[in-house]
Amino acid sequence: MESTHKTDTFRRKTPGLEPSGATQLPVSANCLACSKDGRYLSLGHSRGLSVWCASSLTCAAEWQQDGMEITSIQMTRTAEPAYLLGTVDDMGVARVFAYHCGAIHPLSVLNIMENINKRSICLTFELSEGGNYGAASMSCNGAVWLEIYQFPSEAWLKETEMAPSQQQDQSPSRDMDVKWSPVAALIKIKPPKIPAATALDGSLEAVKMTNFFTHCLALEGEKSSSHQWDGQGSNRHVGKTKEKFGRPRRCTQHFLLPCGQFPGDSKAKLQSAGLPVAVCVWWSGGHNLLQYMLQKEAKNKTDVEPTPDVLWPNAKEILCSAVSRCSRHVALGLDGALVCVWDRQSGSPLSIVVVSATDSDFFRMQFVDHWPEHDDVWQTFIAAKVCLLLLCKSGEMYTVTAGGGTQCCTVKISERPKDSADFPTVTASVPFLQSLSLVVQRNGNMFLHDVMNRTNVCSLILPTTHLIASPCNPVYALNPEQQTLFIQAGNQESSYSASSEGESQSQLFIFRLGEQEIIKRYIVSLPDSPQQLNTLSCVTLEEKCNLYLRQRARSVEERNKALRQTWKHLQETAGRARHSNSNAAAS
Repeated sequence: MESTHKTDTFRRKTPGLEPSGATQLPVSANCLACSKDGRYLSLGHSRGLSVWCASSLTCAAEWQQDGMEITSIQMTRTAEPAYLLGTVDDMGVARVFAYHCGAIHPLSVLNIMENINKRSICLTFELSEGGNYGAASMSCNGAVWLEIYQFPSEAWLKETEMAPSQQQDQSPSRDMDVKWSPVAALIKIKPPKIPAATALDGSLEAVKMTNFFTHCLALEGEKSSSHQWDGQGSNRHVGKTKEKFGRPRRCTQHFLLPCGQFPGDSKAKLQSAGLPVAVCVWWSGGHNLLQYMLQKEAKNKTDVEPTPDVLWPNAKEILCSAVSRCSRHVALGLDGALVCVWDRQSGSPLSIVVVSATDSDFFRMQFVDHWPEHDDVWQTFIAAKVCLLLLCKSGEMYTVTAGGGTQCCTVKISERPKDSADFPTVTASVPFLQSLSLVVQRNGNMFLHDVMNRTNVCSLILPTTHLIASPCNPVYALNPEQQTLFIQAGNQESSYSASSEGESQSQLFIFRLGEQEIIKRYIVSLPDSPQQLNTLSCVTLEEKCNLYLRQRARSVEERNKALRQTWKHLQETAGRARHSNSNAAAS
């Protein structure tokens, strides 16, 4: 009753928007994804997966297999008529499917379980935009690693065109005998190890460090190993990355588009638009962001553990990360309430910001989409600013605006929830609504929040007969092309009592946000591709030097102003200190 009263009060405080449509789902979905072009939705459920038309909300194709429960799904378009789907089931098996010509084809199983005692379990699986690459973090007997794959997208497209049609028979066995082109494993990345000559109890000076790069890797490997062996006596082994007495290290990865960075910038122009050229990785408990090039010359086959091409060192432990849409900026949330934004174009930090007085670790961060309103690319480069939405484990939310020099500020947009039911479980930037974020709370409240003005624009209200299926982990998807929100909800009665079949029926509700007058002023047009946001790209060292000199010349007035302000602040501080000392001496 108390929760219902709070919900009613919340709805009265802000304007409410009701769904403009809904469709009955055959089973309750575990996961939902929308294609970037906005044409299709993919659903993973306890019987397999299905693809739906986003405009008509009708099922276009389905693939079912007894006992297979899909828990994670992703969808990306590889060609005009074809889409790739990456899935993970409840047994930790990662698969790649193709949706083409009204049929779903199972193309590859990434971790086939040949030996039950040595089976690898997929923890996370991510497809790059366009479906050329995939990244899967695997675990086996306590060891964790990251595998990067290259998919034969063009070959798969030709093979699906020649595959027998499944319009009459949707049985998975129809594709079992088809020999699909194999997936190529590009890189196998393990947590950093300590060089063999390094003793954990000794000083790193005992090791002949060739450069700062090796030094940072050794420090991270030493910290990792010391965490594993705390309290286990002095008998420590060198080079161990498996946490024998604790939880295995987890990794987080992001695919990166070309932006004229060093090294590999000479190859960036050879890449097709939108194709990633690198992947950046960080490991739990680590301080370093590691970057690996995807297109590089083959090394000695005995080199089974590749070394990173770029290392971005940080003073504190990395807790969370995010990459801008054009992947020029990589933001890291660090221990000690620090936010560091790396600029891949310049190869240096854009800004390091201290978030004011938070007593909780960072939990999740995301770039808030802003689109430049002018065409002066030089001014855009000089005044580069990014805005981040930051969620703490306590439930507090901040916006962090980061830029070069003094162009930084932090604003708390929500306090720590007094009631655990008000804790936000979803804080997602809405790409087609400038400065607006979708927030879903544990109590089922949904609303659009203006992160710049710190106000709730409107609440999203389901029919009184329905509730969000799982508020702690809601199943939803945003469609930027159609400017809509899809979210799964179940009947209130079935939420408390299971159906006779053991599965509760659910509905997929649609909110057409682009048609609402109250939020039309927030709508922005999206660029055709993320590359359009990447205003400048330098290839040669001469171009980079020229760019740097022009930037310095154009920003001289701003830098002089910042210098005068800093000098004035120092003089005021010194004057107060002298005054305090004279008063203390007089007394």
